[in-house]
Formats: sequence, structure tokens, C-alpha cells
Amino acid sequence: MLPQAFSLACQQQNKLKKILGDNVLDRAAKPMVSLVDKYLPDPYLFVIILTLLSFVAAMVFQGHSPMAVVEMWGDGFWNLLTFSMQMLLVLVTGFMMASTPLVRGILNRIAGLARTPGQAIVLVTFIALVASWINWGFGLVVGALFAKALARQIRVHYPLLIASAYSGFIVWHGGLAGSIPLTIATENHFTADVIGVIGTSETIFAFFNLAIVAALFIIVPLVNRLMLPDERDSVYADPKILDDEPDTCVFRAIVTTHSV
Repeated sequence: MLPQAFSLACQQQNKLKKILGDNVLDRAAKPMVSLVDKYLPDPYLFVIILTLLSFVAAMVFQGHSPMAVVEMWGDGFWNLLTFSMQMLLVLVTGFMMASTPLVRGILNRIAGLARTPGQAIVLVTFIALVASWINWGFGLVVGALFAKALARQIRVHYPLLIASAYSGFIVWHGGLAGSIPLTIATENHFTADVIGVIGTSETIFAFFNLAIVAALFIIVPLVNRLMLPDERDSVYADPKILDDEPDTCVFRAIVTTHSV
């Protein structure tokens, strides 16, 4: 099934290239990439800005005093520990599952299907989409590990390869681990008195949701492929470095990113 789907995606990629021309999105994205490289601030700065905005909004629109807002922030912060532990367990279990010899062997065999950089981009996006639809933590780890497996076997623009590996995350809330669909399908959830209990047949497995997911499985790989730059503009990773780097580095990077 996977080889047929991959072959179909590559055929659509070639048709699209003939219509739009090669690297059309790469040319369009270059000014934006340059802008982001120069001016995008550290993610932690956004945390501070949003905290200050929330602080001001609570005083202006809700009429709370500054001390009351500080107390609410301090009391509410510790209520997030349960949620934080749940998210950490999702990542840990996803990493453990993705790192098993069985899954790693499957990923390495699938990586052998790619023969060109364009096929590598399409393939890593497709695998990340499948894994993220199953579980978002599993998808994050599988995408990163699969990108490394591809980079060891084929020369491909590494920044786009990694971005494509994480782009599969776009389907997670329409997948089997979507937090809101699962929450509202649970008895006595926090909005049950307002909306009742809504089963997954009306959310995750509804036709409209499956149609959107199916469309993303086609569109996202093609869009990523069209952003592949020319070889002279590509940045490559040294396979020796990838071989020496333990996979736990991938896990630490994911945890650090999502903790911020």
C-alpha cells in the first residue's frame, strides 16, 4: 500500500512541476526565509510578550487588580503540572515506540524507496502525516528519526527535510489522538452540560474530517516538494555526524521545543 501511495504522490508531483515550473515555491519563499532568518525572535520572547498581554487584558477587560492577576498567575501555574506530565508521557512513550528495533527497521526500509531529493521530501512528509494521525507524540519522533534515516542515504536539503518531517503534525487534531474530540467523547467532560457527549463517529471518523485529512495527505507533500531549492542553494548534513549523534538528541530537541 505504501509504495503505491508514494508512487502516486511522485506522479502528481511531476505533473505539478510541468504546470507550475520547477522550484516555484522555493523562489516565492526566499524573501520570507531571509526575513525570518534576520528578524524572528527567540521563542521565549513570545512567552514573555503573551504573559504581559494577558496580564494587561485581565486588568483592562476584567477589572482585576495587579496583585490579583499575579496571584491568579501563580496559583494557576502549578495546576499545569498534571497537564505537563501528561504531555511528557506522550512524548516519552512515542519516543520509546519509535526507537524500537521493529519500527526503526521499518523506517530504514521505507527510506530506501526514495531515489531523489524530491522523493525524499515527499516520503518524509507522508510518513510524518501517517504517524501524527496515529498519535501526535509518535508522529513528532517518527518524523525526526525518519528524516535522519533519509539524510544518511540521500543528499537532500536538510532544513526542508526537517521542516517536512514536522509538517505532518498538521493532521494530529483530526487524528486518533485529537485532544478535543476525545475529551468531548468522554462522559462528564467539562462542557457536557452545554454540548453533551459527542462520539468520535461525529468528529474523528466523520466524513468531513476524513476528507480534510485525505486532502492534506495529498497537498502537504506536494507543497513541501515545490519548496525544494536548487542544488547550489541546498544545505546538506554530513552523514557521519548523523551516525555519531544518538537518537536521544532528537528527543531532547522535541521536549525543549515544546516546553517553550
